Amino acid sequence: MIVFQSTQDKVLAALQSVAGIVERRHTLPVLANVLIRKIAGEVQLTTSDLEIQIRTQVDLGGEDAAFATTVGARKLIDILRTLPSDQLVSLESAQNKLILKGGKSKFTLQTLPAEDFPLVQEAPSFGPAFSVPQKTLKSLLNQVSFSMAVHDIRYYLNGILFVAEGKKLSLVATDGHRLAFASAELDVEVPKQEVILPRKTVLELQRLLSDKDGAIELQFAANQARFRFEGMEFVTKLVEGKFPDYNRVIPRNHPNIVILGRGALLAALQRAAIMTSEKFKGVRLNLERGSLRVAANNADQEEAVDELDIQYDGSAIEIGFNVSYLIDALANMSQDMVRLELNDGNSSALLTIPDNEHFKYVVMPMRI
Repeated sequence: MIVFQSTQDKVLAALQSVAGIVERRHTLPVLANVLIRKIAGEVQLTTSDLEIQIRTQVDLGGEDAAFATTVGARKLIDILRTLPSDQLVSLESAQNKLILKGGKSKFTLQTLPAEDFPLVQEAPSFGPAFSVPQKTLKSLLNQVSFSMAVHDIRYYLNGILFVAEGKKLSLVATDGHRLAFASAELDVEVPKQEVILPRKTVLELQRLLSDKDGAIELQFAANQARFRFEGMEFVTKLVEGKFPDYNRVIPRNHPNIVILGRGALLAALQRAAIMTSEKFKGVRLNLERGSLRVAANNADQEEAVDELDIQYDGSAIEIGFNVSYLIDALANMSQDMVRLELNDGNSSALLTIPDNEHFKYVVMPMRI
């Protein structure tokens, strides 16, 4: 039976859209495979890691008969990548094996039974569905994802908090040293829902979402989230636990405020970072009337000093930061100007966008 027959680029795109979560090595060998089903003349591709499941359905030609099997996802992709993009490729089933043909090339692949593939048990009931433009959600994720913790013992920090309430969607991430908050207005009103998406899910969504206006539909259950967009269905387990109260972390009414060019500040910090070491990423900011000095040094007694002319007439402040935390935030913003709010040299700083309440970034100071 010919499972599909289409051009290399179309087949490869469909496989790559679901293969991001596939682990090459897994205690269950079948999870290294992609589940291929033929349903009503279309090819359905499904991958899973037991916590996340991604499914897409595409028309790739071939015969209409019902069929199901699993085959190594990465190997299939690696083979397709070596073939020309406009080449016609076909996948045929024969005696528990699959045969991939392209031009004069032929590959015989081992399969595992479709019934051995463990599908994610979907929640019996999800909350109301609501939609946002893909580019809006992608932008929100990009604005906060760099603040997620990595392998933190406080597992609820290894992800992003989603808060949907009224006509507002807010995303929050923190690793305990910094916190990023971003929000967007929704077209529809939704009941209050708070969930924590795991880190792997966030990274996969960032990879899959496009910058187009097409909508993504979101639905949350007690322990799962479901996303639908561009013929794809993405189901993920949620992180259980209580996320910190981010409203208490975001400082209010800091008296010392400076508005300056994002690009100039980012460049100064990147230059200063060269003089920091892998173990100690400290940078000093000296804020004085009319100037901001950025300085860093290392164990070899090397030093970098940069000075920016600014409009500022508040208190003189010297404060230290992990330079990577500041660079991460500035590099993921696109605005020309940023607003820096400080209290003193020992309190957290607030980085925002002038006249924009939708983004807030809090960073704790460090002793230098």
